[in-house]
Amino acid sequence: MFQQEAVSIDPQYLSALEELYRTKRVALLDDLREALRTESRTTIFRVLSAAGYLTSYSHAGRYYTLKRIPKFDSHGIWLLRGIGFSRHGTLRATVIHLVETSPAGQTHSELQDLLQLRVHDTLRLLIQDHALSRKQFQDAYLYLSSKPRRASAQWAQRQQLAAAAVPEQLEPSRIIDVLVDVVRHPSDDASAVSARLRGLGHAVTAEQVEAVFTHYDLKKTARSRSRHLKR
Repeated sequence: MFQQEAVSIDPQYLSALEELYRTKRVALLDDLREALRTESRTTIFRVLSAAGYLTSYSHAGRYYTLKRIPKFDSHGIWLLRGIGFSRHGTLRATVIHLVETSPAGQTHSELQDLLQLRVHDTLRLLIQDHALSRKQFQDAYLYLSSKPRRASAQWAQRQQLAAAAVPEQLEPSRIIDVLVDVVRHPSDDASAVSARLRGLGHAVTAEQVEAVFTHYDLKKTARSRSRHLKR
């Protein structure tokens, strides 16, 4: 039988908690109930608070670990069997930190790679709350700092990275394929160009095509693209 909630934290609770985390690095509430032999959430969280704990940013915050356990990466993220914990606390706080500290902002796909979690809803709410800003970049939104000066610096850095990435990401023959396709279809955007080239068996993403546009200073209009390429 589980005992009722204790008035104060019994050292036996802390001992039981330590024993649990010697066998499990993360635990669910049911695991904690069983280990501490109490149904009281209040008691469980008093014991966790006394030991120092973190709540997962993934899985709806259902997992708990002790602060001493995670081995955080350079972004402050620790993943165990797909369960994510952050040095920065909640998913919201973590996303804000990752965007604010990124020299060139973050796309959703980049955040997803870091967090191993889709964060569309979190980003939408952060934009609504003006906690972050965003701009259209190639085929996706680029999430930027809420501070205008910082956001401008991040945007400029992203543009530079896109231009510099072309020689490394694409072979010269693929760049030529892109330029030839633009001459033939000057009104098409990066998505259409990449789709057509992939249909011909060339592995070229829309981001790489857009990087070619940026690298060669190709304009968005059909007329300016054609004139630039025919020189």
